[in-house]
This record gives sequence, C-alpha cells and structure tokens, in this order.
Amino acid sequence: MASLSINNVTLEFSDRKQPTVTALDDLSLDIPDRQFEVIVGPSGCGKSSLLYLLAGLSEPTSGECRIDGKLIEEPGADRGMVFQSYTLFPWLTVRKNIEFGPRLRGMTVSDCANTVDRFLRYVHLEDFGDYYPKQLSGGMRQRVALARTFANDPKVLLMDEPFGALDSQTRTVMQELLLDIWNKDQKTVLFVTHDIDEALLLGNKVHVMSARPGQIIETIDVEVKGPRKVELITSDYFVEHKRRIMGLLHDEVIKAMKS
Repeated sequence: MASLSINNVTLEFSDRKQPTVTALDDLSLDIPDRQFEVIVGPSGCGKSSLLYLLAGLSEPTSGECRIDGKLIEEPGADRGMVFQSYTLFPWLTVRKNIEFGPRLRGMTVSDCANTVDRFLRYVHLEDFGDYYPKQLSGGMRQRVALARTFANDPKVLLMDEPFGALDSQTRTVMQELLLDIWNKDQKTVLFVTHDIDEALLLGNKVHVMSARPGQIIETIDVEVKGPRKVELITSDYFVEHKRRIMGLLHDEVIKAMKS
C-alpha cells in the first residue's frame, strides 16, 4: 500500500476580473499506509480541491503532495478516485466497466475474469454483469464504480462524497459495503464528506476542516474494535465525538456562509 503526505499546501484561484480566492492555506497532513481517514468540513472549504491535488488533477500554488515520498505531479495508477457522480462508461456492460482497468494494465484474460467475478461478489452484483449502467439504480451504479476502482488495485483510494446523491437507506448499505471491502483489501483511503455520522462510522481518524481558506483545525481518533456497523452511531462514544465535531463546525459553517 502507500502513505500520503501533504506538506504546507496553499491553493489559490485567480482571475483577472475577480479577487484571488485562497482555497487552502498552508495545510499539512500525513496519512499512513492502510489507514481509512475522513475529512469533514463546511461547503467551499477546499475538501474536494485537496483530493484533486492528491489525484494529480491540479497543482498547488505552493507546498507539495507526495505518495510514498514521491512528488505527485500528474495522475497515476497508484491512485484511484471515486466521485459523487456515477463515472461509468455507458456503452460498456457492468463486467466490461470493471475489467477496463485490469485489461489496460495487461492482465491476462483469465486473471481479469477472476478479478471481475471477485469484485462482483464483493458488491453483490453477481447477476448483473451483463447489464448496462442505464439499466441499474443509482445505488447499483455506485457499487459498480466502487468495484471498478478496487479492481484497478490502486495503492490509495480518494473518495469525494461518493454516497452523497443516494437516499439514506441505500447510503447506509453502501457505507457498510465499503467497510467490508476495505477490511478485505486494507487500502489507504482518504474520504471526503459533509456527513458527520458517515465520517465517524468510516474513519480511523476524522480531520475537521475550517471554512475557506481550508485548514485542519482538529483531528479526532475514532477507536473501535471489531467490525463497524451503522448501529455504532447511536452509541455514547460516537455521540460524544459527534457533539464535539458539531461544535467545531458550527462556527466554521457561519464563517463559510459570510465569506
């Protein structure tokens, strides 16, 4: 697997007709190998922008991002990204979508088929391999997106509110499914969300971001032994952490609304 390092990153957006906007300000964060860490913060604080920097889709104004000590300068197969929208190839079947990455990497036909079968089982879509995305529900499409990303076998998974568009029941199932897949593969994950319950359920650590310009204002360790289930969010332990995060975010959300 791999570790991520974000070192004194500042990100500014400039336009000749508008004042410069600072999205991230001198932000530093280290994410160790095989950790599942979550960023939560108000709208517009730079959460998604940070993922784009780590994916190599944009460059910081100053500072640097590294994976296993190597400077991130462009997209790479060592990082997989899952977006909120269903980024599937509509002209390919579920099976063909999942095998696209492995085939591109030169995996044999036999190994590719075994990989696809394995991830179809993981996401409980064994009977839908020959369907096209338009024939699936939103939750099913996002399961395909998860399977496709994991099948590519990246070292790091970057997830930008992947369940944000789902209804609450489907979202809960998807959260538990993601945890189940992560427990099997143990990849390094950085997950962005607005949802405090989701952050606490999924993350080994939850990083709370300030309003723009984004900075990490507090990191909360979430220590839970054994498998995590959605019922944990009603426990006294989780409620205590939720109250703390809500308190931190309240003032930041007000700042974000005024900026």
